[in-house]
Amino acid sequence: MLFALIPGAGGSAWYWHRLEPELRQRGHDVVAVNLPAADDVAGLSEYADAVVKAIGAAHNVVLVAQSMAGFTAPLVCQRVPVALLVFLNAMIPRPGETPGEWWDATGHAEAKRANDLREGRPPDAEFDPLVEFFHDVPQAVVEEALSQEPPRQSDTPFGSRLPQGPWPIVPTRVLITLNDRFFPVDFQRRVAQERLGITPDEMPGGHLVALSRPAELANRLDAYARVPRAASAPAS
Repeated sequence: MLFALIPGAGGSAWYWHRLEPELRQRGHDVVAVNLPAADDVAGLSEYADAVVKAIGAAHNVVLVAQSMAGFTAPLVCQRVPVALLVFLNAMIPRPGETPGEWWDATGHAEAKRANDLREGRPPDAEFDPLVEFFHDVPQAVVEEALSQEPPRQSDTPFGSRLPQGPWPIVPTRVLITLNDRFFPVDFQRRVAQERLGITPDEMPGGHLVALSRPAELANRLDAYARVPRAASAPAS
C-alpha cells in the first residue's frame, strides 16, 4: 500500500515529515509530494501533475489530501488508480468550483468568526499562524518550522476551475480534528454532509495534525487502509 500525501497551501512536503516514519513503521510505502506552490504559472492541473509524477506506476494508492489539497485530489483520482481518498481537514470541492469560490460558497468566514467568538479569540484579529495553525504543535517542531523560509503560495490555483461533470468513483473518508481553529469542527461536519453525504471521522488535534499528533494520525490512516470501503464519488 502506497500512501501519497498532498500538503495544503504552501505545498511543502515537510508538513508530513513526522507522519512518514510512522506510516512506514506500520508497513506502508510513503511518498510526500512537494507542490509548485510558488510558481505563478502553476494551477491545479500542474499540482496534480506533481502528485501523479510522485506516485509513478504504483497501484493500490491511499491519497491523503490536507486542507487546500482537497482541490488537487479529484484531479489525481482521474489519472491514478486510487484505492482510497482521505480528505484531512480539507477543502471539499464541488465539480466546476474554484478554490477561490469555495470560501463564500461554504460560508467559511461566518463559521470561523462564530467559532472564534465561542472560544474567546478576537474574531477580527489579523491572521497569526501561531494561533491558527501551530497552537497544539510541539514547540521544537514550531521552532523548526519558523527556522525555514516561509513557503510562498501563488494566487494562481485559487482561480483554477475544476472540471464539470462526474468524477471517478473512489472510496472516500473524511477525517477532521476537534480543535481545528481554521476549519472549525462544526463547519467541517456540515460541509462533508452537504457535499459528500459523509459523516466525518473525528480525532483530537488542530489544523496541522500531522505535525501535532503523527502517531495517532498514522493509526487512523493505517486502519483505513486495512478496511475495505464501498466506492463513492469523491464529491458532488
